Amino acid sequence: MDDGLTTQISTFDETSITWRGKDLVNELLGQHSFTEILYFLVIGRMPNATQTKILDLCLVTLMEHGMTPHAIVTRLVRDCNPDQAQIAMAAGLTCVGDVFSGTMDGCGRLLEAGLEAEEQRAYCAKIVADHRATRKPIPGFGHNLHRPDDPRSPRLFELAEEAGAEGRAIGLIRILSEEVDKAFGKHLTINATGALAALMLEIGIPVSAMRPISVVSRAGGLVAHIEEDRTSASGRKIWQDVQGAFQYNPPTS
Repeated sequence: MDDGLTTQISTFDETSITWRGKDLVNELLGQHSFTEILYFLVIGRMPNATQTKILDLCLVTLMEHGMTPHAIVTRLVRDCNPDQAQIAMAAGLTCVGDVFSGTMDGCGRLLEAGLEAEEQRAYCAKIVADHRATRKPIPGFGHNLHRPDDPRSPRLFELAEEAGAEGRAIGLIRILSEEVDKAFGKHLTINATGALAALMLEIGIPVSAMRPISVVSRAGGLVAHIEEDRTSASGRKIWQDVQGAFQYNPPTS
């Protein structure tokens, strides 16, 4: 029995670099896009045209959303480490999580289980009831800014279907949305992370890889924030504004 450590991802020698059995220089460079190679490395096979288009939609969607905590933290840390951009980016990317940008894995788990359910509408109704009973937010629904709908979600569904998505996960999240609205007595938008969870399931991305892929996406936007902060010095101004907004409130006893 061989107890040695192994990897199927990559290797190299004096004259070549190999990724998942393909020569980087002669078989991959100039032949495939970043999106295709990301799918190839994560899943282990090259995507077809539909999978490439849908993954590209996912990567573009979450890349940027204004002055979110990711961008603010990145600018603050860049101000403290002006010559270490990677530190600022790493700090900003820690904000991809359970509240901002990373909630597609929670929605993905719900959808993944729902795709195996015999009666999908009954499954969705139970999911909504369980979350309401425990006062837990339903991953993939609601947005603090976009109302009545997150403009990204319907467009993502439309483009994914045009690209050839089978539509099982998209159909399921639409059913879940109907049950959410029925239970709450009002419309709650499917937010972008909910839509992206459905799209990634459509192309075989495992739930465990969904949040990491969102980190890859957001990293691209943070490069722009770092470059803008070099000339605007916004990180220093953000710090000064926050410092000025706080008042010292001494203890009374």
